[in-house]
Amino acid sequence: MGFDSRRRVEGSASGIMDAMPSVPRPGLRVTPNLVIPEAELSWRFSRSSGPGGQGVNTADSRVELVWDAGRSAALSPVQRERILARLNGRLVDGMLTIAASEHRAQLRNREAARERLAALIAEAVRPPAAPRRATKPSRGAKERRLGAKHRRTDVKKMRQRPRDA
Repeated sequence: MGFDSRRRVEGSASGIMDAMPSVPRPGLRVTPNLVIPEAELSWRFSRSSGPGGQGVNTADSRVELVWDAGRSAALSPVQRERILARLNGRLVDGMLTIAASEHRAQLRNREAARERLAALIAEAVRPPAAPRRATKPSRGAKERRLGAKHRRTDVKKMRQRPRDA
């Protein structure tokens, strides 16, 4: 087995398949200051439904990425509290599961699951928006609104049939 000119592996049963560079990853970067270590991520693989040709019944291309949010050492107490509160409906005993089966290749499904997990956690740990300050309309805004209502009334009155007096 060797590589062709486009960095693909030759000699597999299906002809040529894409090669994934084996670069060790330090973890899943969620935000600039939050990285989940690879050791906290666990993977499960199963057969996926949908397109796949001859290998659809033999290749385990569906991916489930499981992360224990309740026991993660990467989170601060504030981040853990936000995640547990905001993702309450998706957590089962503190475990968050992401399934990906939209691609035919397991490696692409792994990347999709990693991206989805990072986006979900980034959204959950984001600080809450500042509360809205109550304001009231200015006098000019009130006058403009009432003037527009009067003009609209006049337009509609012009559409009516003339009344005999």
